[in-house]
Amino acid sequence: MAAVYAASVSLAAVSPAAAQSLPLIRDTEIENLLKDYSIPIFKAAGLASQNISMRIIRHESFNAFVVDGHNVFINTGTLTQAKTPNEVIGVIAHETGHIVGGHMAQLRSRISRDATKSLLLTILGIGLMVGGAVAGGDTAREVAGAGSGIALGGNDIVMRSMLSERRMQESAADQAGLRLLEATHQSGRGMLTTFERFAEQEFWQTKDLDPFVRSHPVAADRLNQLREKVAASPYVDRKDPPELQLRHDMMRAKLDGHMLPVQIVFNRYPASDTSLPARYARAIARNCSGSCAQAMPEIDALIRERPENPYFWELKGELLLKAGQSAEAIAPLRKAAALLEALKRTNPAVAYSQTKIMLGRALVASNDPRFLDEAIAMLTNVLGADKPLWQGEDDDWLGWWQLAEAYHRKGNEGEALLATARKLFYSGGAKDIREAQIYAKRAQQIFARGTRGWLIAEDIVTYKIPT
Repeated sequence: MAAVYAASVSLAAVSPAAAQSLPLIRDTEIENLLKDYSIPIFKAAGLASQNISMRIIRHESFNAFVVDGHNVFINTGTLTQAKTPNEVIGVIAHETGHIVGGHMAQLRSRISRDATKSLLLTILGIGLMVGGAVAGGDTAREVAGAGSGIALGGNDIVMRSMLSERRMQESAADQAGLRLLEATHQSGRGMLTTFERFAEQEFWQTKDLDPFVRSHPVAADRLNQLREKVAASPYVDRKDPPELQLRHDMMRAKLDGHMLPVQIVFNRYPASDTSLPARYARAIARNCSGSCAQAMPEIDALIRERPENPYFWELKGELLLKAGQSAEAIAPLRKAAALLEALKRTNPAVAYSQTKIMLGRALVASNDPRFLDEAIAMLTNVLGADKPLWQGEDDDWLGWWQLAEAYHRKGNEGEALLATARKLFYSGGAKDIREAQIYAKRAQQIFARGTRGWLIAEDIVTYKIPT
């Protein structure tokens, strides 16, 4: 699979987020689609200036959540199970409702002042941190399922009080989400479809569960409120534009192609299905299974049909990289970057850092010294390598690795050591950070005291690892 490319454009590339220790994936195509879904919602909520990021977690469950006012996390399971853009947009609107309502700040405040802080922190870590989880189920089941062995005992009243507050927050997020959908002239049917799906699951799985130990409102009450609000909207029957639906279907096909076993992909997208998404899924699945010779003609056919699609060119470059044909990968990756740059001129939200990182990898791996300066300049810009430690890109570890390699080949050992230290530091684990500090100390022996490189290394060396 494309895990070889880790945090690059490839889907199977999982890298830990330093702060959350979550299995995040990075992908240019999906991230740009999620931006198009979310930016109108964020603007309507008055959050456009907060630079909220959509972060993708590799997990098959249908879930999404917020932990602060700067990130919305969404599972790959949500993206593959949602049949329409409107369903995903409804999820994003709900999560935005949590941000607007300041619900996570309220929860943190509750924990900080409550005498049963340890219990609440345990619950928070297992279930309630996924504060906006549309599929979060009930906290009692999550706690039990995690094998925590928590006995409520004398803390029962405190926990019930907190969960009652959470139910009110969930209902408030529903209402806020519907207002945002209406403000952006979108239907609430997608949000309703999502909750109806989980109400059915709740009926079969937890119908005898004490309703006071739920992290979400009772399904019937919640659905009744949603149905009334959705039906009253003037945009209730508004459909997703066909081109947006196609992009959504392509995203689902891409995720399936990268993450499902090959035979399941071929069964779900049989050869008789000649649609663009089906052909995309099959080409990716063959790529991931190592059948490169079979996959290339399919990718070339996709490019001939839609030569303006940057992600087809990107996939070709990824395939060539995987096949060890790094020099040959440069041209299609340059083409992908150029097409994305053209899209950015009409849609400023378009980003393609992952494409540039993959191109940087191809430039370095080509073993052509003529490309090293270009690779260094590109990766330095994408990763923020000239910026202070806390402003650098923290979840593109492969980019830092490639930058270190490029500097090493240029004979610049100070920058090579520093890039290696930042790669390890951003990985987030205590063991990695300790190793990063070793590299940073070595880099400081090369940089002059007080220079940019020395100061960044000093931040790593003096960082106190949480215990």
